[in-house]
Amino acid sequence: MKSRRPSLQIRASSLEETSTSVYTGELISYLKEKVIENKSTVLLYGGGAIVAVWLSAIPVGAVYSVPLLPRVLELVGLGYTGWFVYRYLLFK
Repeated sequence: MKSRRPSLQIRASSLEETSTSVYTGELISYLKEKVIENKSTVLLYGGGAIVAVWLSAIPVGAVYSVPLLPRVLELVGLGYTGWFVYRYLLFK
């Protein structure tokens, strides 16, 4: 015995779709103007950020290669977090 369920079709729409796309278009055009105007500055900052992340990964890798140091630093961080909560958040 088959039971037939009525078919229900739902369509979601938004009245603000056009206003969002207008703001997005304005934002994209504004960014294009500024990026084209300051292309060398954007490339310099972007390249500097990539180099900074790469250089900061070197000491972090060296610290984690020492066997007990990561655990000690984790305990120091937990201790500081506990002190901070006790000092500034619990009894304020």
